[in-house]
Amino acid sequence: MPGGIKTEVRTYQLFINGEWVESQSRRSFAVFDPSTEDKIAEVSDANAEDVKHAVAAAKLAFDEGPWGHTTAQERGRVLFRLAEKIRQNGSMLAELEARNSGKPIVEAEFDLADVATCFEYYGGLATKVLGYVNPVPDNAVSLTLKEPVGVVGQIIPWNYPLLMAAWKLAPALAAGCTCILKPAEQTPITVLEMANWFSEVGLPPGVVNILTGFGESCGAPLVGHPDVNKIAFTGSLAVGKTIVKQAADTVKRVTLELGGKSPNIFFADADFEAAIDGALFGVFINQGEVCSAGSRILVEKSIYKKFVDAMAAKAGKIKLGAPLDRDTKMGPLVSKEQYERVRAYQEIGKQEAKLASGGGRAEGFAKGHYVEPTIFYDVDNNARIAREEIFGPVATVISFADEREALRVANDSPYGLAAAVWTRDIFKAFRVVKSLRAGIVWVNHMQPTYVEAPWGGYKQSGFGRELGPWGIEEYLETKQVHINLNEQPIGWY
Repeated sequence: MPGGIKTEVRTYQLFINGEWVESQSRRSFAVFDPSTEDKIAEVSDANAEDVKHAVAAAKLAFDEGPWGHTTAQERGRVLFRLAEKIRQNGSMLAELEARNSGKPIVEAEFDLADVATCFEYYGGLATKVLGYVNPVPDNAVSLTLKEPVGVVGQIIPWNYPLLMAAWKLAPALAAGCTCILKPAEQTPITVLEMANWFSEVGLPPGVVNILTGFGESCGAPLVGHPDVNKIAFTGSLAVGKTIVKQAADTVKRVTLELGGKSPNIFFADADFEAAIDGALFGVFINQGEVCSAGSRILVEKSIYKKFVDAMAAKAGKIKLGAPLDRDTKMGPLVSKEQYERVRAYQEIGKQEAKLASGGGRAEGFAKGHYVEPTIFYDVDNNARIAREEIFGPVATVISFADEREALRVANDSPYGLAAAVWTRDIFKAFRVVKSLRAGIVWVNHMQPTYVEAPWGGYKQSGFGRELGPWGIEEYLETKQVHINLNEQPIGWY
């Protein structure tokens, strides 16, 4: 398989049972650089037969293969070795990630550092899975054991390709599960490159299998397969709902992270300059293609006009450019489909609110899926641009009169992934934190994410948690063991 950065089109097969294999369909699909619209890879197109092959390999590795008998210490060492390979190849992976996803290279480098950290964290946590001795009234010992769920299917999005793979694979492997990972069809390259090192770091065949393909032909058979014990999905609300329905037929465990429409709340007593930076960073980082993007910007009326003007002035200075240019702050959107989606919302916004900045395709680019960082203001919270997840660099600014109204507007959403509050008043900050219906709440900051802390949402942003000890719990079953210490017969007859 290919190793370094090359200008020619790269070719990838499926990774099943420790081998690169051609898809049963013999079909493939193209992967593009969104900044140039050039084809950069040709990838095998997996179907239901490939899913069966991968699940059988994962089940064998779990039930009969060495992975099912590998100690927690050795699983941890495998993850440490994988983290080291990622660090050693970080520059190559970051460049591939930037070229494939469109994100700026500087952001891709941060992502790759987090990928290695995630594998290291769960490498250490593998030996920290604890059972429990239950105090029962009988003459007996009652134990609680934690055991791996089994075969897991993992479906990840295109906005943070290798990082989302790490969030799924690292806790599952630490727990002792085997995996079938389906990367997004738009951004599979770095995940496939990582598979080149699985054997070297000590992963036996079948423990991690990678299927590239589309939702209906690959994702759906994976969700419906009776030998898959759990599905972990990050992606859109619509697809998440479909997965829950499909998984019900085999009553498999599911965890979902389904995005959001996160409120970023600014009170008049906040540090103004820090607040402006936090508002822009919260919605425009990674081209706004972030599930926790602070796309609903709520501003207290006394600073509202000044705030909008300052945001618009700074947004106009954001440098758009090629992903590999180290001065680029915003790259292209990931695909033509996403570009057209965001452009449609820009036009919808012009009918629903006032435009402070942007609102169209970015100028100066002959090719590429570039759009301007866009700010709408005087937005009604019932407007489509205020309620629907756009997943692009489009901000909606909404005014509020007081704390009570800010909370009412912030919580008036079907989503509940993240939120932020900016104020110097610690009492106000904690009141708001306690009242916000969101799984992650930041105070005087926006978007910091740590592998040690839980990630997941309320309401239609999904259920289950990733990262930290909560992440590995999602891949563990709980077993009660009762040991009778009474030598006398039970005596019921």
